[in-house]
Amino acid sequence: MKMKFPHNLIDGIYQNLVGLKDKIEKRISSLKMQDPYSDPDRVNDNAASDTDAKEESTHERTEAIEKVLKSSLEEINLALERIKKGTYGKCLNCRKKISLDRLAIKPTALYCVECERKKEK
Repeated sequence: MKMKFPHNLIDGIYQNLVGLKDKIEKRISSLKMQDPYSDPDRVNDNAASDTDAKEESTHERTEAIEKVLKSSLEEINLALERIKKGTYGKCLNCRKKISLDRLAIKPTALYCVECERKKEK
């Protein structure tokens, strides 16, 4: 069953999500370039141990940030897919309409507030 939200509202959310997706993809690309482990010459360098430790720390930090960004990207892609299918704003659990207030705060929400609370317990 397709959810009925005003087209201008859905269009606004869609454009917002597309913009956010673009920013996240650019940030992931930028992070990969900053990761010392992405340098193919790294294996051959004879850096001091403190440099290796710094590179390790930077790599771990970069990986952690990238993981969070990729998770956000998955949520955005799912929301965009749901908009295209006409199921955006429908709770995956109870099938009721997710409130506009909740979607305004978290446009990638998959559950209504009540079901989200139950899920977190």
